[in-house]
Formats: sequence, structure tokens, C-alpha cells
Amino acid sequence: MRVIAGTARSIKLQTIEGMNTRPTTDRTKETLFNVIGSNLYGIVFLDLFSGSGAIGIEALSRGADKVYFVEENKKAVECIRQNLQHTKLEKDAVVLQQDVFVALDSLLKNKTPLDIIFMDPPYGKELEKSVLSKLNEAVDLDDDIMIIVESDLQTEFSYLEQTMFEVYKEKRYKTNKHTFIRKKYVNE
Repeated sequence: MRVIAGTARSIKLQTIEGMNTRPTTDRTKETLFNVIGSNLYGIVFLDLFSGSGAIGIEALSRGADKVYFVEENKKAVECIRQNLQHTKLEKDAVVLQQDVFVALDSLLKNKTPLDIIFMDPPYGKELEKSVLSKLNEAVDLDDDIMIIVESDLQTEFSYLEQTMFEVYKEKRYKTNKHTFIRKKYVNE
């Protein structure tokens, strides 16, 4: 696994051995960032369930101003810190070794500006639904926020009809998919 583009291009990243993490392949990561777009300059990126930190590090390498990494597992947090140090991107990173919901509460309470939220929760536990529910309660989310969920192919998002969010794009791969979510536009 490596950084695909930007200031840390081609630098290899560490992964966590023996854990139930699913590192995003280089090809999938490249497709993901092609959909996000090349202009990440000036954005604040939130990487939930960070694992090795590869997605957030890719965002930093491509010009994000700041990335918040949220990961509860101690070994994974050590891996994120090593990868940040190895890529020399640690100055624009905030690593939070916390439960995702505790971290979200804090970030939302402090009105942390967030432009892109990426999450890759454990599959089959509906954690993405719980995160989206918490975000739906947030009153200060930017109207242009982009939320991306990495999930298995069976995960569905029809419940979003009851929220302020909508799916606007889905990118399917062999065993998983990226679902792109935004706030609904209301014509007043």
C-alpha cells in the first residue's frame, strides 16, 4: 500500500498485521480520489475508523489543510502516527485515539469546520447508519459537505430519505463500494 499522488507520492505505508482491518487497495483509493476531485487545497478532512490512516494521508498528500484521524485501536493509532511521520505530513494531522461517537460529539460541539467526512466502519454492524444519524442532528454542518462511506455491497442507504442527506453517487468494486452522500438541496 502506498500514497498515490501529491507531496508524499509513492511512499509506502505500514498496515496493521493480525487485525480485522481491510486496507483500501491502491486502485480503489485512486478511483475514490478521482471522484472526490483533485482540488483538496484548503479543506478539512475527517477520516473516521482510520485503520492505518491511508485515506487521510492521501488527502494530506493531495493538499488538504488538515485531517482528523479517528481510531480507537491503540495499535492502529501507532501505525497512523508512524505513517504520518514517514510521509512527513504530521504537522497538518490531528490523531484522536477515541471512540468515533465521542470524537464526533467533540468535533461537532466545538463547531470544527468539516468539508469531507470519510468513514470505513466494520462491515455489517450498521455503524455508518449511527454516524449518519448523529450527523443528521448536527445543525452546523456546511451545506456543501461531502460524506463518503466505504461499505460492503449489500449495505443500503434508503433510510436517508428520512434525513437531511441524500446519495448522489455510488462507486461499486468487486467486494465493496463507496457511497457519496450530501445534504439535500431544498428549493425555497
